Amino acid sequence: MRRERTTPSFDNLHPASRKASGIARAASAKTDTRCELMLRRELWRRGIRFRIHRAELPGRPDIVFTKQQLAVFCDGDFWHGRDLNSRLAKLAKGHNPEYWIAKVRKNAERDRLQTLALEAMGWKVLRFWETDVYRQTSGIADQIVAALDQLNSSCRAALRSPSGAS
Repeated sequence: MRRERTTPSFDNLHPASRKASGIARAASAKTDTRCELMLRRELWRRGIRFRIHRAELPGRPDIVFTKQQLAVFCDGDFWHGRDLNSRLAKLAKGHNPEYWIAKVRKNAERDRLQTLALEAMGWKVLRFWETDVYRQTSGIADQIVAALDQLNSSCRAALRSPSGAS
């Protein structure tokens, strides 16, 4: 049985140069980005513990709260297509537009599908843009704490309800 391809294919697209391709390839697998580290430090400072980059979950979320089933992503503005239409218009004017437009579109679609897959598994998903993390790290940490509080209270309520009893 042949498995269907799950990664994007850019067979008909070409990078700007070997150097640019090498730089992009080296950066593409990067974890622990600066915005992730800032957010993780803020959560840790507040005494909130978590896991990172769980490979068994779709998209390998940047921050994972397993018990509450909360997945957090810190999405890079360029690579994940913040203000997608505006981003695509700018890319159309640049070098090798076919390649970059397809790349960013595919990344945005992959993010959407990973979110849907996690939600179908019963997970709550929070996605934050990198510049928002830089500008308001504390406020984003507040949003995560609020989501955790809500998920924890939902879990406690389910345990107290007659249908949740053993």
